Amino acid sequence: MAGPSQPESRPPVPEDHVIVLFGATGDLARRKLLPGLFHLAKAGLMPPRFRVIGSAPSQVALSDDEFRKRAREAVAEFGRSKPEGKAWQEFEDALSFGAADPDAPEPLLEAVREAERVVGGNSRRLFHLAVPPKAFGSVVELLGATGLADNARVIVEKPFGTDFPSAQALNATIHAVFDESRVFRIDHFLGKESVDNILALRFANGFLEPVWNRDHISHVQIDVPEKIGIEGRAQFFEGTGTFRDMIVTHLFQLMGFVAMEPPTALAAKPLRDEKEKVFESMRPLDPAQVVRGQYEGYRDEPGVDPRSDTETFVALRVELDNWRWAGVPFYLRSGKTLGQGRHVVTLGFREPALRMFPLAAQCGAESRSNELVIDFADLGRIAARFLVKEPGPAMRLSEAEMVFNYADSVNSMYALEGYERLILDAMLGDQSLFTRSDGIERLWEASAPLLENPPPVEPYAPGSWGPESVDRLIAPYRWSLPDAH
Repeated sequence: MAGPSQPESRPPVPEDHVIVLFGATGDLARRKLLPGLFHLAKAGLMPPRFRVIGSAPSQVALSDDEFRKRAREAVAEFGRSKPEGKAWQEFEDALSFGAADPDAPEPLLEAVREAERVVGGNSRRLFHLAVPPKAFGSVVELLGATGLADNARVIVEKPFGTDFPSAQALNATIHAVFDESRVFRIDHFLGKESVDNILALRFANGFLEPVWNRDHISHVQIDVPEKIGIEGRAQFFEGTGTFRDMIVTHLFQLMGFVAMEPPTALAAKPLRDEKEKVFESMRPLDPAQVVRGQYEGYRDEPGVDPRSDTETFVALRVELDNWRWAGVPFYLRSGKTLGQGRHVVTLGFREPALRMFPLAAQCGAESRSNELVIDFADLGRIAARFLVKEPGPAMRLSEAEMVFNYADSVNSMYALEGYERLILDAMLGDQSLFTRSDGIERLWEASAPLLENPPPVEPYAPGSWGPESVDRLIAPYRWSLPDAH
Protein backbone atom coordinates (compact mmCIF):
# COMPACT_ATOMS: atom_id res chain seq x y z
CA MET A 1 0.00 0.00 0.00
CA ALA A 2 1.84 3.10 -1.16
CA GLY A 3 1.26 6.04 1.18
CA PRO A 4 0.69 9.69 0.30
CA SER A 5 4.41 10.40 0.71
CA GLN A 6 5.00 8.53 -2.59
CA PRO A 7 2.63 10.22 -5.07
CA GLU A 8 4.93 9.53 -8.00
CA SER A 9 4.89 5.72 -7.58
CA ARG A 10 2.68 4.08 -10.18
CA PRO A 11 0.32 1.36 -8.92
CA PRO A 12 0.80 -2.17 -10.23
CA VAL A 13 -1.25 -3.25 -13.25
CA PRO A 14 -3.18 -6.55 -13.09
CA GLU A 15 -2.60 -9.51 -15.36
CA ASP A 16 -4.99 -10.05 -18.29
CA HIS A 17 -8.60 -10.53 -17.19
CA VAL A 18 -12.06 -11.52 -18.32
CA ILE A 19 -14.50 -9.81 -15.94
CA VAL A 20 -18.12 -10.95 -15.67
CA LEU A 21 -20.68 -8.65 -14.05
CA PHE A 22 -23.67 -10.63 -12.80
CA GLY A 23 -26.54 -8.19 -12.36
CA ALA A 24 -25.23 -6.04 -15.20
CA THR A 25 -28.68 -4.56 -15.85
CA GLY A 26 -29.08 -3.45 -12.23
CA ASP A 27 -28.62 -0.18 -10.40
CA LEU A 28 -25.20 -0.96 -8.87
CA ALA A 29 -23.70 -1.75 -12.26
CA ARG A 30 -25.18 1.45 -13.71
CA ARG A 31 -24.12 3.78 -10.91
CA LYS A 32 -20.78 2.33 -9.82
CA LEU A 33 -19.36 -0.69 -11.63
CA LEU A 34 -19.44 0.33 -15.29
CA PRO A 35 -18.35 3.94 -14.62
CA GLY A 36 -15.67 2.65 -12.26
CA LEU A 37 -14.26 0.14 -14.73
CA PHE A 38 -14.06 2.81 -17.42
CA HIS A 39 -12.27 5.19 -15.05
CA LEU A 40 -9.74 2.45 -14.26
CA ALA A 41 -9.23 1.90 -17.99
CA LYS A 42 -8.75 5.60 -18.69
CA ALA A 43 -6.30 5.88 -15.78
CA GLY A 44 -4.22 3.04 -17.25
CA LEU A 45 -4.96 0.72 -14.34
CA MET A 46 -6.82 -2.04 -16.18
CA PRO A 47 -4.90 -5.07 -17.50
CA PRO A 48 -3.11 -4.73 -20.85
CA ARG A 49 -5.78 -7.00 -22.34
CA PHE A 50 -9.22 -7.39 -20.83
CA ARG A 51 -12.88 -8.00 -21.63
CA VAL A 52 -15.98 -7.12 -19.59
CA ILE A 53 -19.03 -9.37 -19.96
CA GLY A 54 -22.40 -8.32 -18.64
CA SER A 55 -24.73 -11.07 -17.49
CA ALA A 56 -28.31 -11.32 -16.22
CA PRO A 57 -31.20 -13.81 -16.39
CA SER A 58 -32.47 -14.52 -19.89
CA GLN A 59 -35.72 -12.58 -19.38
CA VAL A 60 -33.72 -9.32 -19.17
CA ALA A 61 -30.94 -10.30 -21.58
CA LEU A 62 -29.33 -7.67 -23.83
CA SER A 63 -27.48 -7.84 -27.11
CA ASP A 64 -23.86 -6.70 -27.16
CA ASP A 65 -24.87 -3.41 -28.76
CA GLU A 66 -27.65 -2.84 -26.21
CA PHE A 67 -25.21 -3.48 -23.35
CA ARG A 68 -22.69 -1.05 -24.85
CA LYS A 69 -25.40 1.59 -25.21
CA ARG A 70 -26.45 1.06 -21.58
CA ALA A 71 -22.82 1.33 -20.47
CA ARG A 72 -22.37 4.59 -22.38
CA GLU A 73 -25.47 6.05 -20.73
CA ALA A 74 -24.28 4.92 -17.29
CA VAL A 75 -20.83 6.43 -17.71
CA ALA A 76 -22.27 9.66 -19.11
CA GLU A 77 -24.59 10.04 -16.10
CA PHE A 78 -22.45 8.76 -13.23
CA GLY A 79 -18.85 8.56 -14.41
CA ARG A 80 -16.02 10.94 -13.56
CA SER A 81 -14.63 10.30 -17.05
CA LYS A 82 -16.93 11.01 -19.98
CA PRO A 83 -17.53 8.32 -22.64
CA GLU A 84 -15.60 9.87 -25.48
CA GLY A 85 -12.42 9.65 -27.47
CA LYS A 86 -10.05 6.74 -28.04
CA ALA A 87 -10.25 5.59 -24.39
CA TRP A 88 -13.99 5.12 -24.60
CA GLN A 89 -13.87 3.40 -27.97
CA GLU A 90 -11.35 0.86 -26.69
CA PHE A 91 -13.40 0.25 -23.54
CA GLU A 92 -16.66 -0.07 -25.47
CA ASP A 93 -15.07 -2.58 -27.84
CA ALA A 94 -14.20 -4.73 -24.80
CA LEU A 95 -17.86 -5.04 -23.72
CA SER A 96 -20.17 -7.95 -24.50
CA PHE A 97 -23.17 -9.70 -22.94
CA GLY A 98 -24.01 -13.27 -22.07
CA ALA A 99 -27.27 -14.24 -20.36
CA ALA A 100 -27.25 -17.03 -17.78
CA ASP A 101 -29.94 -19.04 -16.03
CA PRO A 102 -29.13 -21.93 -13.66
CA ASP A 103 -30.46 -24.41 -16.23
CA ALA A 104 -29.34 -22.49 -19.32
CA PRO A 105 -25.82 -21.05 -18.95
CA GLU A 106 -24.78 -21.53 -22.59
CA PRO A 107 -24.91 -17.85 -23.70
CA LEU A 108 -22.57 -16.88 -20.86
CA LEU A 109 -20.25 -19.79 -21.53
CA GLU A 110 -20.00 -18.80 -25.18
CA ALA A 111 -19.35 -15.15 -24.27
CA VAL A 112 -16.54 -16.18 -21.89
CA ARG A 113 -14.97 -18.49 -24.49
CA GLU A 114 -15.02 -15.73 -27.09
CA ALA A 115 -13.60 -13.16 -24.67
CA GLU A 116 -10.77 -15.48 -23.66
CA ARG A 117 -10.03 -16.19 -27.31
CA VAL A 118 -9.70 -12.46 -28.00
CA VAL A 119 -7.60 -11.78 -24.90
CA GLY A 120 -5.40 -14.80 -25.58
CA GLY A 121 -2.94 -16.46 -23.25
CA ASN A 122 -3.83 -17.63 -19.76
CA SER A 123 -6.12 -14.82 -18.62
CA ARG A 124 -7.73 -14.83 -15.18
CA ARG A 125 -11.49 -14.69 -14.58
CA LEU A 126 -13.15 -12.32 -12.11
CA PHE A 127 -16.87 -12.65 -11.30
CA HIS A 128 -18.68 -9.77 -9.58
CA LEU A 129 -21.95 -10.85 -7.94
CA ALA A 130 -23.96 -7.60 -8.07
CA VAL A 131 -27.16 -9.57 -7.49
CA PRO A 132 -29.69 -9.87 -4.62
CA PRO A 133 -28.44 -12.05 -1.73
CA LYS A 134 -31.01 -14.76 -2.49
CA ALA A 135 -29.28 -15.28 -5.86
CA PHE A 136 -25.74 -15.71 -4.47
CA GLY A 137 -26.07 -19.45 -4.00
CA SER A 138 -27.45 -20.22 -7.45
CA VAL A 139 -24.82 -18.08 -9.21
CA VAL A 140 -21.94 -19.66 -7.26
CA GLU A 141 -23.30 -23.15 -7.95
CA LEU A 142 -23.58 -22.29 -11.67
CA LEU A 143 -19.93 -21.20 -11.70
CA GLY A 144 -18.88 -24.44 -10.06
CA ALA A 145 -21.01 -26.72 -12.23
CA THR A 146 -19.86 -25.16 -15.52
CA GLY A 147 -16.15 -24.99 -14.67
CA LEU A 148 -16.16 -21.19 -14.92
CA ALA A 149 -14.83 -21.03 -11.35
CA ASP A 150 -11.51 -22.49 -12.51
CA ASN A 151 -8.69 -19.93 -12.36
CA ALA A 152 -11.20 -17.38 -11.07
CA ARG A 153 -11.90 -15.04 -8.19
CA VAL A 154 -15.33 -13.91 -7.01
CA ILE A 155 -16.48 -10.57 -5.59
CA VAL A 156 -19.50 -10.90 -3.29
CA GLU A 157 -21.68 -7.89 -2.51
CA LYS A 158 -23.16 -7.20 0.94
CA PRO A 159 -25.07 -8.18 2.98
CA PHE A 160 -23.04 -11.24 3.97
CA GLY A 161 -25.95 -12.98 5.65
CA THR A 162 -28.54 -11.52 8.01
CA ASP A 163 -27.54 -13.37 11.19
CA PHE A 164 -25.02 -15.96 12.40
CA PRO A 165 -26.68 -19.08 10.88
CA SER A 166 -27.29 -17.43 7.49
CA ALA A 167 -23.70 -16.15 7.35
CA GLN A 168 -22.42 -19.65 8.07
CA ALA A 169 -24.66 -21.11 5.37
CA LEU A 170 -23.58 -18.50 2.79
CA ASN A 171 -19.90 -19.09 3.52
CA ALA A 172 -20.40 -22.85 3.21
CA THR A 173 -22.06 -22.39 -0.20
CA ILE A 174 -19.24 -20.17 -1.44
CA HIS A 175 -16.47 -22.37 -0.03
CA ALA A 176 -17.92 -25.41 -1.81
CA VAL A 177 -16.73 -23.75 -5.05
CA PHE A 178 -14.13 -21.08 -4.09
CA ASP A 179 -11.53 -21.39 -1.35
CA GLU A 180 -11.22 -18.35 0.90
CA SER A 181 -8.12 -17.03 -0.91
CA ARG A 182 -10.32 -16.39 -4.00
CA VAL A 183 -13.29 -14.75 -2.22
CA PHE A 184 -13.56 -10.96 -2.03
CA ARG A 185 -16.44 -9.70 0.16
CA ILE A 186 -16.68 -6.10 -0.96
CA ASP A 187 -17.45 -3.07 1.19
CA HIS A 188 -16.92 0.15 -0.77
CA PHE A 189 -16.37 2.10 2.48
CA LEU A 190 -13.09 0.25 2.95
CA GLY A 191 -11.86 1.30 -0.48
CA LYS A 192 -11.71 4.96 0.50
CA GLU A 193 -8.30 6.65 0.62
CA SER A 194 -8.96 7.72 4.18
CA VAL A 195 -9.17 4.14 5.47
CA ASP A 196 -5.57 3.65 4.36
CA ASN A 197 -4.89 7.02 5.95
CA ILE A 198 -6.04 5.66 9.34
CA LEU A 199 -3.29 3.05 9.07
CA ALA A 200 -0.73 5.62 7.94
CA LEU A 201 -1.74 8.07 10.66
CA ARG A 202 -1.38 5.45 13.41
CA PHE A 203 1.58 3.40 12.39
CA ALA A 204 3.80 5.90 10.53
CA ASN A 205 3.79 8.60 13.23
CA GLY A 206 5.71 8.00 16.43
CA PHE A 207 3.85 10.70 18.35
CA LEU A 208 0.43 9.02 17.84
CA GLU A 209 0.78 5.25 18.22
CA PRO A 210 1.99 5.47 21.88
CA VAL A 211 -1.22 7.32 22.87
CA TRP A 212 -3.63 5.21 20.75
CA ASN A 213 -4.93 3.23 23.74
CA ARG A 214 -7.07 3.22 26.90
CA ASP A 215 -4.52 5.22 28.90
CA HIS A 216 -5.00 8.30 26.72
CA ILE A 217 -8.27 7.86 24.77
CA SER A 218 -11.56 8.15 26.67
CA HIS A 219 -13.92 7.05 23.90
CA VAL A 220 -14.20 6.57 20.13
CA GLN A 221 -17.04 7.58 17.81
CA ILE A 222 -17.73 6.20 14.33
CA ASP A 223 -20.49 8.28 12.80
CA VAL A 224 -21.97 7.76 9.33
CA PRO A 225 -25.20 9.78 9.05
CA GLU A 226 -27.00 9.95 5.70
CA LYS A 227 -29.25 12.71 4.41
CA ILE A 228 -30.99 10.40 1.96
CA GLY A 229 -34.02 8.24 2.77
CA ILE A 230 -34.64 4.71 1.54
CA GLU A 231 -34.90 5.96 -2.09
CA GLY A 232 -37.63 3.59 -3.17
CA ARG A 233 -35.84 0.49 -1.82
CA ALA A 234 -38.61 -0.47 0.60
CA GLN A 235 -38.53 -4.15 -0.35
CA PHE A 236 -34.82 -4.39 0.45
CA PHE A 237 -34.85 -2.10 3.45
CA GLU A 238 -37.87 -3.58 5.21
CA GLY A 239 -36.11 -6.92 5.37
CA THR A 240 -32.75 -5.47 6.34
CA GLY A 241 -32.81 -2.25 8.39
CA THR A 242 -29.92 0.05 9.22
CA PHE A 243 -28.13 -2.28 11.65
CA ARG A 244 -27.72 -5.08 9.11
CA ASP A 245 -27.20 -2.71 6.17
CA MET A 246 -24.69 -0.30 7.73
CA ILE A 247 -23.36 -1.30 11.13
CA VAL A 248 -22.32 -4.92 10.49
CA THR A 249 -21.08 -4.29 6.97
CA HIS A 250 -19.48 -0.83 7.27
CA LEU A 251 -19.02 0.58 10.76
CA PHE A 252 -17.81 -2.59 12.48
CA GLN A 253 -15.23 -2.95 9.71
CA LEU A 254 -13.98 0.60 10.29
CA MET A 255 -13.83 -0.12 14.01
CA GLY A 256 -11.57 -3.06 13.21
CA PHE A 257 -9.04 -0.78 11.49
CA VAL A 258 -9.21 1.89 14.20
CA ALA A 259 -8.79 -0.61 17.06
CA MET A 260 -6.40 -3.21 15.61
CA GLU A 261 -2.95 -3.98 16.97
CA PRO A 262 0.03 -3.11 14.75
CA PRO A 263 0.31 -5.77 12.02
CA THR A 264 3.69 -7.29 11.29
CA ALA A 265 3.45 -5.95 7.73
CA LEU A 266 1.02 -4.01 5.53
CA ALA A 267 -0.02 -7.18 3.73
CA ALA A 268 -3.35 -8.95 3.51
CA LYS A 269 -2.84 -11.78 6.02
CA PRO A 270 -1.33 -9.80 8.93
CA LEU A 271 -3.78 -6.93 8.41
CA ARG A 272 -6.80 -9.22 8.39
CA ASP A 273 -5.46 -11.29 11.29
CA GLU A 274 -5.29 -8.20 13.51
CA LYS A 275 -8.71 -6.96 12.40
CA GLU A 276 -10.32 -10.32 13.18
CA LYS A 277 -8.73 -10.25 16.66
CA VAL A 278 -10.68 -7.04 17.31
CA PHE A 279 -13.91 -8.79 16.36
CA GLU A 280 -13.04 -11.73 18.60
CA SER A 281 -12.63 -9.32 21.52
CA MET A 282 -16.09 -7.78 21.07
CA ARG A 283 -18.48 -8.28 23.95
CA PRO A 284 -21.93 -9.48 22.87
CA LEU A 285 -24.06 -6.41 22.14
CA ASP A 286 -26.27 -5.27 25.02
CA PRO A 287 -29.74 -4.24 23.74
CA ALA A 288 -29.93 -1.77 26.66
CA GLN A 289 -26.96 0.08 25.07
CA VAL A 290 -28.65 0.43 21.69
CA VAL A 291 -31.01 3.11 20.34
CA ARG A 292 -33.15 2.16 17.35
CA GLY A 293 -35.02 4.93 15.54
CA GLN A 294 -37.44 5.33 12.65
CA TYR A 295 -37.90 8.62 10.85
CA GLU A 296 -41.35 10.13 10.88
CA GLY A 297 -43.05 9.32 7.58
CA TYR A 298 -41.15 6.07 6.97
CA ARG A 299 -44.32 3.99 7.38
CA ASP A 300 -45.97 6.09 4.66
CA GLU A 301 -43.29 5.15 2.10
CA PRO A 302 -44.59 2.95 -0.75
CA GLY A 303 -44.06 -0.71 0.08
CA VAL A 304 -43.51 -0.19 3.82
CA ASP A 305 -45.68 -2.02 6.37
CA PRO A 306 -47.86 0.59 8.16
CA ARG A 307 -46.87 -1.09 11.45
CA SER A 308 -43.21 -1.56 10.54
CA ASP A 309 -40.66 -1.90 13.35
CA THR A 310 -37.71 -1.67 10.94
CA GLU A 311 -35.08 0.78 12.16
CA THR A 312 -33.88 3.55 9.85
CA PHE A 313 -31.44 4.71 12.54
CA VAL A 314 -29.26 2.95 15.07
CA ALA A 315 -26.72 4.09 17.65
CA LEU A 316 -24.94 1.67 19.94
CA ARG A 317 -22.16 1.24 22.46
CA VAL A 318 -19.57 -1.43 21.72
CA GLU A 319 -16.96 -2.67 24.20
CA LEU A 320 -13.76 -4.56 23.44
CA ASP A 321 -12.24 -6.94 25.97
CA ASN A 322 -8.57 -6.60 25.16
CA TRP A 323 -5.49 -4.99 26.68
CA ARG A 324 -5.48 -1.88 24.49
CA TRP A 325 -9.15 -0.91 24.74
CA ALA A 326 -10.56 -2.31 28.00
CA GLY A 327 -12.96 0.26 29.46
CA VAL A 328 -13.02 2.47 26.34
CA PRO A 329 -16.53 2.65 24.81
CA PHE A 330 -16.91 2.74 21.02
CA TYR A 331 -20.06 4.62 19.95
CA LEU A 332 -21.38 3.82 16.46
CA ARG A 333 -24.20 5.72 14.77
CA SER A 334 -25.83 5.65 11.34
CA GLY A 335 -29.26 6.47 9.94
CA LYS A 336 -31.38 7.82 7.12
CA THR A 337 -32.72 11.39 6.61
CA LEU A 338 -30.34 12.88 9.19
CA GLY A 339 -28.97 16.41 9.40
CA GLN A 340 -25.91 15.83 7.21
CA GLY A 341 -24.29 13.14 5.13
CA ARG A 342 -20.89 12.53 6.74
CA HIS A 343 -18.29 9.81 7.38
CA VAL A 344 -16.37 10.60 10.56
CA VAL A 345 -14.21 8.81 13.14
CA THR A 346 -13.55 10.80 16.33
CA LEU A 347 -11.08 9.86 19.07
CA GLY A 348 -11.72 11.70 22.33
CA PHE A 349 -8.63 12.15 24.51
CA ARG A 350 -8.67 12.12 28.27
CA GLU A 351 -8.33 15.38 30.18
CA PRO A 352 -5.01 16.08 31.91
CA ALA A 353 -4.78 14.57 35.38
CA LEU A 354 -4.33 17.98 37.01
CA ARG A 355 -6.87 20.64 36.07
CA MET A 356 -4.73 23.79 36.18
CA PHE A 357 -7.25 25.94 34.38
CA PRO A 358 -10.59 26.71 36.08
CA LEU A 359 -13.74 25.76 34.19
CA ALA A 360 -14.59 29.45 33.94
CA ALA A 361 -11.56 29.90 31.71
CA GLN A 362 -13.06 27.64 29.04
CA CYS A 363 -15.26 29.30 26.46
CA GLY A 364 -18.55 27.43 26.67
CA ALA A 365 -19.57 24.75 29.11
CA GLU A 366 -19.74 22.09 26.42
CA SER A 367 -16.24 22.27 25.02
CA ARG A 368 -15.26 19.49 22.58
CA SER A 369 -11.52 19.99 22.78
CA ASN A 370 -8.82 17.31 22.68
CA GLU A 371 -10.26 15.33 19.80
CA LEU A 372 -8.74 13.81 16.70
CA VAL A 373 -11.32 13.79 13.90
CA ILE A 374 -10.83 11.69 10.75
CA ASP A 375 -13.29 12.54 7.99
CA PHE A 376 -13.18 9.74 5.43
CA ALA A 377 -15.50 11.23 2.82
CA ASP A 378 -13.53 11.27 -0.45
CA LEU A 379 -10.78 12.38 -0.34
CA GLY A 380 -10.90 13.09 3.38
CA ARG A 381 -9.44 15.33 6.07
CA ILE A 382 -7.90 15.00 9.52
CA ALA A 383 -8.52 17.61 12.20
CA ALA A 384 -6.95 17.94 15.65
CA ARG A 385 -9.06 19.96 18.09
CA PHE A 386 -7.44 21.44 21.15
CA LEU A 387 -7.55 24.42 23.56
CA VAL A 388 -5.42 27.56 23.28
CA LYS A 389 -5.27 30.79 25.22
CA GLU A 390 -7.19 33.72 23.78
CA PRO A 391 -5.09 36.87 23.28
CA GLY A 392 -5.58 39.37 26.10
CA PRO A 393 -4.85 39.90 29.78
CA ALA A 394 -7.27 37.24 31.08
CA MET A 395 -6.55 33.53 31.12
CA ARG A 396 -9.37 32.49 28.86
CA LEU A 397 -9.28 29.40 26.65
CA SER A 398 -10.81 28.91 23.23
CA GLU A 399 -11.02 25.97 20.85
CA ALA A 400 -8.62 25.71 17.93
CA GLU A 401 -8.26 23.25 15.08
CA MET A 402 -5.41 22.10 12.87
CA VAL A 403 -6.61 20.53 9.62
CA PHE A 404 -5.00 18.35 6.97
CA ASN A 405 -7.05 18.23 3.76
CA TYR A 406 -6.10 15.22 1.69
CA ALA A 407 -7.22 16.73 -1.62
CA ASP A 408 -5.17 19.91 -1.07
CA SER A 409 -1.98 18.20 0.00
CA VAL A 410 -1.15 15.29 -2.31
CA ASN A 411 -1.07 14.33 -5.96
CA SER A 412 -4.50 12.81 -6.61
CA MET A 413 -3.71 11.50 -10.10
CA TYR A 414 -4.34 7.94 -8.98
CA ALA A 415 -7.12 8.71 -6.48
CA LEU A 416 -9.86 6.13 -6.90
CA GLU A 417 -13.39 5.85 -5.59
CA GLY A 418 -14.11 2.97 -3.23
CA TYR A 419 -15.43 0.51 -5.82
CA GLU A 420 -12.65 1.35 -8.26
CA ARG A 421 -9.93 0.72 -5.68
CA LEU A 422 -11.45 -2.56 -4.53
CA ILE A 423 -12.08 -3.96 -8.02
CA LEU A 424 -8.44 -3.17 -8.83
CA ASP A 425 -7.34 -4.92 -5.62
CA ALA A 426 -9.45 -7.98 -6.52
CA MET A 427 -7.79 -8.19 -9.94
CA LEU A 428 -4.41 -7.96 -8.19
CA GLY A 429 -5.43 -10.60 -5.65
CA ASP A 430 -4.89 -8.25 -2.67
CA GLN A 431 -7.43 -9.13 0.06
CA SER A 432 -6.23 -6.52 2.59
CA LEU A 433 -9.44 -4.47 2.50
CA PHE A 434 -11.89 -7.37 2.14
CA THR A 435 -13.77 -9.14 4.93
CA ARG A 436 -12.79 -12.68 5.88
CA SER A 437 -15.33 -15.43 6.51
CA ASP A 438 -14.46 -15.94 10.19
CA GLY A 439 -14.66 -12.19 10.80
CA ILE A 440 -18.15 -11.76 9.39
CA GLU A 441 -19.41 -14.82 11.26
CA ARG A 442 -17.98 -13.48 14.53
CA LEU A 443 -19.72 -10.11 14.03
CA TRP A 444 -23.09 -11.81 13.56
CA GLU A 445 -22.42 -13.98 16.60
CA ALA A 446 -21.71 -10.92 18.78
CA SER A 447 -24.85 -9.24 17.39
CA ALA A 448 -27.16 -12.11 18.35
CA PRO A 449 -28.46 -10.59 21.65
CA LEU A 450 -29.59 -7.45 19.80
CA LEU A 451 -31.16 -9.33 16.90
CA GLU A 452 -33.04 -11.60 19.30
CA ASN A 453 -34.26 -8.83 21.61
CA PRO A 454 -34.23 -5.46 19.77
CA PRO A 455 -35.48 -2.40 21.66
CA PRO A 456 -38.54 -0.73 20.10
CA VAL A 457 -37.94 1.94 17.48
CA GLU A 458 -38.22 5.57 18.60
CA PRO A 459 -39.50 8.26 16.20
CA TYR A 460 -37.27 11.09 15.03
CA ALA A 461 -37.80 14.06 12.77
CA PRO A 462 -36.26 14.03 9.28
CA GLY A 463 -33.29 16.39 9.22
CA SER A 464 -32.52 15.81 12.90
CA TRP A 465 -29.72 13.73 14.44
CA GLY A 466 -31.92 10.87 15.57
CA PRO A 467 -34.01 10.21 18.68
CA GLU A 468 -33.25 12.33 21.76
CA SER A 469 -32.09 9.26 23.68
CA VAL A 470 -28.86 9.13 21.65
CA ASP A 471 -27.49 11.90 23.87
CA ARG A 472 -28.15 9.80 26.97
CA LEU A 473 -26.47 6.82 25.31
CA ILE A 474 -23.18 8.66 24.86
CA ALA A 475 -23.22 10.63 28.16
CA PRO A 476 -21.03 11.92 29.74
CA TYR A 477 -19.50 12.53 26.30
CA ARG A 478 -20.95 14.41 23.33
CA TRP A 479 -21.38 13.44 19.72
CA SER A 480 -18.74 15.04 17.52
CA LEU A 481 -21.45 15.66 14.89
CA PRO A 482 -23.00 18.09 14.20
CA ASP A 483 -19.98 20.35 13.99
CA ALA A 484 -19.12 23.59 12.24
CA HIS A 485 -17.56 21.88 9.19
